[in-house]
Amino acid sequence: MRDAARIQTAIDILEKIEGSRVPMDNTIRDYMKFRRYIGSKDRKYIVELVYSIMRSWARLNWWLEKISLVNTPRSKVLTYLCLDGLSTHDITIRFCGEKHCPDLLSDEEQKAVDALQGKKLNDDKMDVAIIAECPPKHEEKLRSVFGDDFARQMKSMIDPAQMDLRVNTIKVTRERAQEVLAADAVETIETPHSPYGLRAVGKPYMSATKAFHKGLVEIQDEGSQLIAYICQAQPGMRVLDYCAGSGGKTLGIAAQMEGKGIIYAMDNDSRRLEKGRRRYRKADIHNVEVRSLEDDKNRKWLRRQKGAMDIVLVDAPCSSSGTWRRNPDYRWFQYGPTLEEIIDIQADILERVADKVKPGGRLVYATCSLFHEENEAQIEKFLENHKDYKLLNVKDIWPSGAENSPVDGPYLRLSPADHHTNGFFTAVLEHQ
Repeated sequence: MRDAARIQTAIDILEKIEGSRVPMDNTIRDYMKFRRYIGSKDRKYIVELVYSIMRSWARLNWWLEKISLVNTPRSKVLTYLCLDGLSTHDITIRFCGEKHCPDLLSDEEQKAVDALQGKKLNDDKMDVAIIAECPPKHEEKLRSVFGDDFARQMKSMIDPAQMDLRVNTIKVTRERAQEVLAADAVETIETPHSPYGLRAVGKPYMSATKAFHKGLVEIQDEGSQLIAYICQAQPGMRVLDYCAGSGGKTLGIAAQMEGKGIIYAMDNDSRRLEKGRRRYRKADIHNVEVRSLEDDKNRKWLRRQKGAMDIVLVDAPCSSSGTWRRNPDYRWFQYGPTLEEIIDIQADILERVADKVKPGGRLVYATCSLFHEENEAQIEKFLENHKDYKLLNVKDIWPSGAENSPVDGPYLRLSPADHHTNGFFTAVLEHQ
């Protein structure tokens, strides 16, 4: 494809994203699915352009207002290309009006292109919240969470996340996994906090590697690995992963248990649970029992499990604000329930599982959210209503010792700026 055709494809995709009710990655996948003629190099260019524009959304809106250009997907792409360094000549060549290419520039667009020459995406006149790509509706909440560190924390969530891998210790050691990956030209370094983690150098295509194909490694952010790590599941335990989804954390917990004991993977989405079932087989994990909450028999089974579990993990549905590095569209588009609805869902889930933990057992609550309302406030409310639980200090119970804890406080709160992970929150509660 010519660059002009690639640019028009990016415009088409952005138009679909703005009118879609599903996340951007799904919209892009569905678009490409029916256009097999788009080659791999073209796809890479198009997808990177779309994601770059989404990561620049607030700043592009600022520029469009400044140059008085109507805010559309086309004008966003045009403005981004100018700020990215394309000359007036290069822009004119690409906006040529030929088949499969962007239409010719209008007089207003031509004036805008001329005005943007030599300008950069960041401008000294921008407010810090604009430069940090902070959605206005969340600015107050995030300033409350981060305080004077607001700008640094928010800027760290603009650039793409690195690729982290979790080593399947049922099959292989971390050192051996590195060797197998290196044989496929995948360079990795050990993650600083997760004893099972590797961080890939660059963006390798993992599906083509022996290590991924044989279930030696899974793609998983180090922060997500640490949620399973803090559970401290031991061989022989009974563990309930209540919001298991497709099984990312279930796999980590099952590996800790070394195939002994049992972990129940539950969720209200049977399709996601089936994906997890395939992953367990691939990883040689045999102590996971999948139970869908869509089945009335499993709901009845759950009601009978009072005081039966050593550990209950609630990886709660949330706003996913901690994943903005990977999902930049989540900043600007609402998919699914509102924040208020999500908070009610989280509280309801905690109530449903509170009596399933045996005395001395632990309830682990986690989100990939940055917001206080979904995190500390949710735990504080739960403890007010459940005097039989106490909050454990994460630093004091860190599996490899307090000196190795990534945080200094009662909660495991992770961020890209401080830990090079997605934004995560975890609280560990003990049943008295």
